[in-house]
Amino acid sequence: MSDTDVVAPAGYERLDIGDTIAVVRVGAVAGVRHVLGVAESLHAWAAAEPAARAFQGRATAWGVRLPHTTLDVVVRHARRGGVLAAVRGDRYVWPGRAPWELATALRLREMGVRTPDVVAYALYPAGRGFCRSDVVTTRLPDGADFPGAWQAGTVETRAELLVAVAALLRDLRAAGAQHADLNAKNVHMAREAGRWNAWVLDVDRVRFRRKNDAAVGAQNLARLDRSLRKRRERDALAITDSDLARLADLVAHGG
Repeated sequence: MSDTDVVAPAGYERLDIGDTIAVVRVGAVAGVRHVLGVAESLHAWAAAEPAARAFQGRATAWGVRLPHTTLDVVVRHARRGGVLAAVRGDRYVWPGRAPWELATALRLREMGVRTPDVVAYALYPAGRGFCRSDVVTTRLPDGADFPGAWQAGTVETRAELLVAVAALLRDLRAAGAQHADLNAKNVHMAREAGRWNAWVLDVDRVRFRRKNDAAVGAQNLARLDRSLRKRRERDALAITDSDLARLADLVAHGG
């Protein structure tokens, strides 16, 4: 394990606090330094905050105000899924996915793809060659994941949701961003200025190919289509074949 491969990109600063290494956006350094001075981890601190709001996912993330800033953030502890979850749990080979998530989020946002802004991440040594990590992102506008927004929506709202998701998929294609885990729960929907927008989550699973790569666009759409069909079968998501065909048409032709 070497800590020399943890480098802060432009606009960020590296903090070394005990055994913990954090990479933090410059404007949030005071807040993260304070938290790591009083708590064993960013996630543990957030979970103990009286006003913290819980967000359920693979593990509970916490919405809090970062000290010494005006930032409302979500603090997430990285945890594995799939077959490795039982073996490694929340441990990753050093330095884990957090540095890639930051680099990917910066690249996506620069290219106009809506995704949460990564404020900071922290790495905690967890045995020889392994680490645990927390990631801090700006809190998105209140909304729901795509299945939640769809189930609650009217016919008119659902039409708008499809337009917003199609726009996100086109933006990902334009960026050449192939998302290996683009599922319905990884798309956040919220209204801003009277219109629905979609954000892509869990971007540590993104890999970049050629910009405007039709194959990337087709793969992302296929993954999301499969996820929506599974939710229709498993959770009675009220989305029809016509809705899915409409989404594909909007991705191809806009609207």
